[in-house]
Amino acid sequence: MNKIWIITRRELASFFDSLIAYVVIIMFLGFTGFFTWLTGNNIFLMGQANLQVFFQIGFWTLFFFIPALTMKMLAEETRSGTIELLSTKAISDWEIVTGKFLACLLLVVIALTCTIPYYVTVSQLGSIDHGAMIGGYLGLLLLSAGYISIGLFASSITNNQIVAFLIALLIGIFFHLLFDIMGFTLRGTIGNVLNYLSMRTHFDSLSRGVLDSRDLIYFFSVIGIGLTFAQAMLSKRNWQS
Repeated sequence: MNKIWIITRRELASFFDSLIAYVVIIMFLGFTGFFTWLTGNNIFLMGQANLQVFFQIGFWTLFFFIPALTMKMLAEETRSGTIELLSTKAISDWEIVTGKFLACLLLVVIALTCTIPYYVTVSQLGSIDHGAMIGGYLGLLLLSAGYISIGLFASSITNNQIVAFLIALLIGIFFHLLFDIMGFTLRGTIGNVLNYLSMRTHFDSLSRGVLDSRDLIYFFSVIGIGLTFAQAMLSKRNWQS
């Protein structure tokens, strides 16, 4: 665990040293703040004390931001050869992948923490469903963790950052949009399965304040599979090199 934390701190520090963290946080707050408070679908016009608008904007914003955040995590390490140096330091591939995953997740946590004033402001507007608020934040966190694992897998199969970004988006769009559309279109067992595979289904459930074990199992399964595949591809590339 100590080795994982060392990698996590190293990667998190690199985000702030290279200004990536500041750009991501500022852009995230800018997008979500603008569409939550200023556009035609803003909270004041809805007349309801909730953050559903923010959660839906965050749902889409994180979908695009996270592949940009993860695209270099393993691809750049492989291209530059530093991944081989890490492997010689008695650090397993799983520890490398997990450390990078936690670094990205912590950056998302920091970005979401910066939106707590939204929560405080809305709570002053009227009676608020705190369960739905907490569920919405939990949904954004689990959604982010899922896409981070997918992004790390994409970054593990290429040494080109742009290709890693596009692969992560391509895989993500199935979970983010296509499974939802196909699940709604098709009927029967196939439709139910596709609907279950949709991130939207489980995110919407959490954002309503419903804590269902099926949603948690889904997100943890996506995270586990994504990280396992990333570790397997990293081990394969290291073995081949």
